[in-house]
Amino acid sequence: MSGFKKFLLRGNVIDLAVAVVIGAAFGAVIAAFVKDLLTPLIAALIGKPDFSQLTFTVNNSKFLYGDFINALIAFILVAAAVYYFVVLPLNAWMDRYQSQPPAPAPTRKCPECLSDIPLEARRCAFCTSQLAVA
Repeated sequence: MSGFKKFLLRGNVIDLAVAVVIGAAFGAVIAAFVKDLLTPLIAALIGKPDFSQLTFTVNNSKFLYGDFINALIAFILVAAAVYYFVVLPLNAWMDRYQSQPPAPAPTRKCPECLSDIPLEARRCAFCTSQLAVA
């Protein structure tokens, strides 16, 4: 039982649970936005009062493609919101605070073997020739 308790109290499990709850709430807000505000606005431009009423019938089977259009608009809005409000800011933050690799130490060429050696070296590590300090 203690292992299960540790599993439940780990940070990533709690974070995932919070993300699912927030995501469900956000999805409901976007669905309401599409159904109550955006769909009537777009439908007013094309002359239909509501996309959910758009249907066609084949062999007495009713296809509600208007509901699909509503769901597609909701998906696009959720994807755009996640991209512009989560992904882009996180990428910008990561780029800003990501540590840069240290600059390579300044080097010079060994006059005997032409290997790169540190500026302060007095002897070449490759050919062991004596060097004057730069």
